Amino acid sequence: MSKIEPKSLTHHARHLRLDTLVRLRWLAVAGQAAAVSGVRFGLGFSLPFGLCFLVIAASAWVNLFLRIQYPASHRLSDNLATALLAFDILQLAALLYLTGGLENPFAMLFLAPVLISATALPPERTLGLGLLAVGSATLLVLAHKPLPWFPGQGFKLPFLYVTGIWTAILLGTAFIGIYAWRVAEEARQLAQALAATELVLAREQHLSQLDGLAAAAAHELGTPLATIALVTKELGHALPKDGPVGEDLRLLQEQVERCRTILTKLTSMGQEDETEFLETITLSHLVEEIVEPQRAVGFDVKVVSKGDGPEPMGRRNPGVVYGLSNILDNATDFAESQVTIEACWSPHEVFIEIRDDGPGYAPEILLRVGEPYVTTRSAAERSEDSEEGGGLGLGLFIAKTLIERSGAELTLTNAAPPASGAIARIVWPRHAFERGAAISPQGDPSGSLTEEGKNSHMREELN
Repeated sequence: MSKIEPKSLTHHARHLRLDTLVRLRWLAVAGQAAAVSGVRFGLGFSLPFGLCFLVIAASAWVNLFLRIQYPASHRLSDNLATALLAFDILQLAALLYLTGGLENPFAMLFLAPVLISATALPPERTLGLGLLAVGSATLLVLAHKPLPWFPGQGFKLPFLYVTGIWTAILLGTAFIGIYAWRVAEEARQLAQALAATELVLAREQHLSQLDGLAAAAAHELGTPLATIALVTKELGHALPKDGPVGEDLRLLQEQVERCRTILTKLTSMGQEDETEFLETITLSHLVEEIVEPQRAVGFDVKVVSKGDGPEPMGRRNPGVVYGLSNILDNATDFAESQVTIEACWSPHEVFIEIRDDGPGYAPEILLRVGEPYVTTRSAAERSEDSEEGGGLGLGLFIAKTLIERSGAELTLTNAAPPASGAIARIVWPRHAFERGAAISPQGDPSGSLTEEGKNSHMREELN
C-alpha cells in the first residue's frame, strides 16, 4: 500500500476551483449592478453612477480575463485565490466608499470573501483577508461619500451607530471565519479518512482477486499441459530412450511434472483462501484468531468467554477481524502488563470487551477518540509509523468504520477509578452477528464447485 500523505491531501483538497469563484463573482456583479441601477433609476437617488459602474466593470473584466487565461476546471493556487478574494474585498470597499460607507446596509457583504476563504484556504490566509476586510471597514468609517438619499434631504447616521456596524463586521468576520474553517476542515478530514479506509479495503480486495486469478490461470492451463504430457509420453515410447533425443524427452517430462506441481499449489492456495473467507466461526474462535499474533510475540492476553445459551456462530468477516486486531494492537501498545478480552453472549446480544491496564485515554481526546486524525501517540511514535501510514490517528477510525459496518456498536471509554486503562466494547445484536452464517450443503453458497469438486476437475484436466 502506498504511503498516505494527509498533509498533501488536505492541501490539494483546499484548492479552489476557478469556475466556482468566477460564477460567484458574476452573481456579485449582477447584484451590484441591479442595486446601483435600482437606487439611481428606481428610487431616483443621486449617486456617482458612472464611477460605480466603472468599479463594477472591474470585476467583470477580471472574470473575463480568468475565463480567457484558464480553463473552467483549473484549480487556483493559494496565492492566486488569496489575491482574487482580496480584490473582491477592495472592489466592495471602493463601491461602498462611493455609496455611503458603512452607512450602506450592503456593508455586511464584507463577510462573503472571508467565508469563501475559510472554506477553501489555510487559516493564515483567511486571517489576512479578515484583517483586510476589517481595515477597509475602518477606513470607510473615517472617509466616504454621502449615502444616496432623497433630493434636498440629508441623511447621516450617528457615529455610535456606525461604530456598532463596524463592530458587527469585526465580530462577524471572526466568528464566521473560525466557524466555517472548522466545519470545512472536519469535512475534509472525514473525506480523507474515508479515502484511506477505502485504500485499505481495496488493497485487501486486490490480494483476494490475485488469489482467484491464480486459481483461474491454473485451471485454464491444465488442458494444454495435459496435452503436452500426453504427447511427451507417446514420443517416449516411439523414440529411442538413449541419445540426445531421449535426454531431451526426459527433461521435458520433468518440466511437465514441475508445472503440474506449481499449478496444483496455485489452485490449492486460491481454494484455501476462499474457504477461509467464507467459513463460519464461533465467537471464541474469532477471539482466538485475533489473540494468536499477540501470543506469538510473548504478550500476555487473558481471554474470558461466557454466555447464556448456545455460543453464536457467524461468517468470518475480514473487516471485523482487521478492526478487532487493530483495537487489540492499540491496547497492547499502551498496556502496562496485561490485556483482557471478554467475549459474552445472550439470546439477544453478542459483545466483545477489550481492556488494558495502561494509562487510558487522555481527558482532552476521550470525547473525540475514534474520529479521524485523533491520536494518542507522541510525535516521535507518529514519525516512526508514518512510513506505513500509521500513527496518523486513522487506526481507530478505520477499525470503528469496519466494525460498525457489520452492524455492531463500538464504544471507547476509560475504566472507572480506582482502576486504570482503556476499554473498547463492541456489541452486536445477535441476529446481526449470525447473519449469513448458514452454508449450503456443498459448502459453497455461491453455487460454484466445491473444493473437492475443483480438485477432482483439475486432476482430470492434468491426467
